[in-house]
Formats: sequence, structure tokens, C-alpha cells
Amino acid sequence: MVSDNDVAGRPELFIEERFVDGARVVSVRGEIDHDGKDVLRSVLLSGAGAAPARLVVDLSGVPFMDSSGINVFVAAHQAVSGTAGWVRIAAAQEPVLRVLELVGVDAVITCHPTLEQALRP
Repeated sequence: MVSDNDVAGRPELFIEERFVDGARVVSVRGEIDHDGKDVLRSVLLSGAGAAPARLVVDLSGVPFMDSSGINVFVAAHQAVSGTAGWVRIAAAQEPVLRVLELVGVDAVITCHPTLEQALRP
């Protein structure tokens, strides 16, 4: 498990990784904003050069995400697009899903209502 430092009493960002059916599943808990973006970026981009990279990011534990998170997801998508791999987002809470839809990330990175659906071929 990876976590960032507790910043001014704000909750930490917790990240756990595991492999399920050949896909790397990254589960995130906490707010994705400027303070946590670097730790999330390093986790998502580690192993992005493997071919093909299949990455599912479980956002069920993320109540808030700002544009910092959007930039991290776009960078992850760009990193795997040359490997015939993919990035998928799973179980985003309504406020986070709304942000993804407003900026059009859902048109580039597939968003699934559940982790199980995101893991399907």
C-alpha cells in the first residue's frame, strides 16, 4: 500500500495494487487533488511501459477529484496507448464521474459502474 503524507489535517490518499486476470487493479481511497496527484501518478505510471499494459483504477473510495486527477488519468492513458493496452476507471462516485464526463475523459478512458465490469475483456 502506498499513501501520501497527511497534509494539514486532511485525509491521506491510500493506494493499493493487485493483479486480477492479467490486469493491474489500483484501488484509491481519499481525495485526488494537487496534494495527492504525484503519488497517484507514480503508481499509475509504474509499469506503464509493459506491453500490453492493462490498468483498472477503482475509484469507489474517492469522494472528490479535481483537475489534478484528470491530468494523471490522461497521462496514464497516453503511456499505455502505445502498448496496445488500456486504462479503465471503475466505480467512480457520482461527483467524480461528473468531473470525468464534464471534461470528456469518459470518451477516452472507459468508465464502468463496477470493478467486475471493468475487468471484463
